[in-house]
Amino acid sequence: MNTTTHSKRPLSWPLIVGLSSLALLWPLTGLWPILGDGAVRALTLLGLTGAVWIGTVGFARVARPVLTLTICGAAHGFLTLAFGGLLAGTGLISSGPAVFMALIPSLGMGAGIGALTGLAAYGIQAMLGKREQR
Repeated sequence: MNTTTHSKRPLSWPLIVGLSSLALLWPLTGLWPILGDGAVRALTLLGLTGAVWIGTVGFARVARPVLTLTICGAAHGFLTLAFGGLLAGTGLISSGPAVFMALIPSLGMGAGIGALTGLAAYGIQAMLGKREQR
């Protein structure tokens, strides 16, 4: 039985906050018609955010990429819901139960997308590790 403990590197909370702040792109692009409305804007911002997350965590070899990006995704979902409601003029208090009913699905979907991007970042880290071993 191996009694040695493996200490894992801690999560980088400044990185998590920074990557989660990309959620601010959604309400900011809603204020100005930069990307239009609807699906084009949503897919563009989702693709941009995913590429930044995967590239940053994968190539920087961040510790525990799946957990890191899962937390980023949940925080991204919360921030999108909170700031989207505030900047749209509805406010969290005036929209009442609708915000709270959307909170769990928003956190869940964000965490799921974060986990998928974390797996992709982990794949990049694994490929880079194999390349260095050659």
